[in-house]
Amino acid sequence: MRSRALLACVTGLALLAAGCGGGNSPEPTAVSTPSSPPASAPLPPEAAPSPTKTKPPKPPLRALPAKLPGGLVRTTGVEQVALTFDDGPDPAWTPKVLDRLKAAKVTATFCLVGTQVRKHPDLVRRIVREGHQLCNHSWNHDLDLARRPVAEIRADLVRTNKEIRRAVPDAEVPFYRQPGGRWTAEVVRVAKQLDMRSLHWTVDPQDWAKPTAITIRKRVKRAARPGAVVLLHDGGGDRSATLAACPKLIAALKRDHGITKLR
Repeated sequence: MRSRALLACVTGLALLAAGCGGGNSPEPTAVSTPSSPPASAPLPPEAAPSPTKTKPPKPPLRALPAKLPGGLVRTTGVEQVALTFDDGPDPAWTPKVLDRLKAAKVTATFCLVGTQVRKHPDLVRRIVREGHQLCNHSWNHDLDLARRPVAEIRADLVRTNKEIRRAVPDAEVPFYRQPGGRWTAEVVRVAKQLDMRSLHWTVDPQDWAKPTAITIRKRVKRAARPGAVVLLHDGGGDRSATLAACPKLIAALKRDHGITKLR
C-alpha cells in the first residue's frame, strides 16, 4: 500500500514537471542570412577615347649654304648703278619715295611683299604707272623660305605673283629677291622656273637698322662701284631716314656713276 502511494506520488510529480514546459518551449532562433545586394544599374560603357589628331612633323629646314649659290643678279652689267627698294608697298613711305624718284627723274626696282600688295594694290599700280620695275619679295617676308621644301617655296612665289597681277593684271615680275638674302640653290631654281631672276645686291647701307640719313649716304657712297645694285627700304618700319637720305644719295650716284634700270 505504502509503496503504491509512493509510486503514484513520483508519477504525479513527473507529469507536473512535463506540463510546466508544454507548448512554451522556445522557438529555434532564426539564423539571419545576409540579403543579396540590390542589383545595381548597369555601368555606362566607357567613353571611347577620341582619336588624337597629331600633325605630321614639319620637315627640318634645309641648311644654308656656306656661300651664296650661283645664278644671282649682283650687277647691272653696265657702268650705271641700280636702286632697289624692299618690303613695300607701304602707305606712309612708298608714295614719298616715288616722289623723290620722280623729282630726280630716275627709276628703281620695288621688291614687293605679297601681304602688303594685298593691302595696297593702288600703290603697285602707281609704281608700274611711273615706269618702275617689280620684284617678288615673298608672301610675308619669310626669312627661312629658301630653306623650306621646294613645294612650299613654289606656292609662296606663285601666290605673291598672283597678288601682284591682281593689282596690275599684265604686270611683269622679272625678279625675285629672297628675304634677308638667305639664298639656297633650291629657291634660285624655283624662281627661274617661274621666269624670275634672283636679285641680290652689292651695296647694303643697312637702313633697316635705322641709322641716320647721313650714315646711309656715307655707306652707299663708300661701297658703290660701277654696276652696283643698291639695297634700300620703303617698307617694314619707319623709313624717315632713308627718305631723308634719298635726294643727296641719288644726286651723288647720278653724278658718279649714273642710275639705270636692271636688265
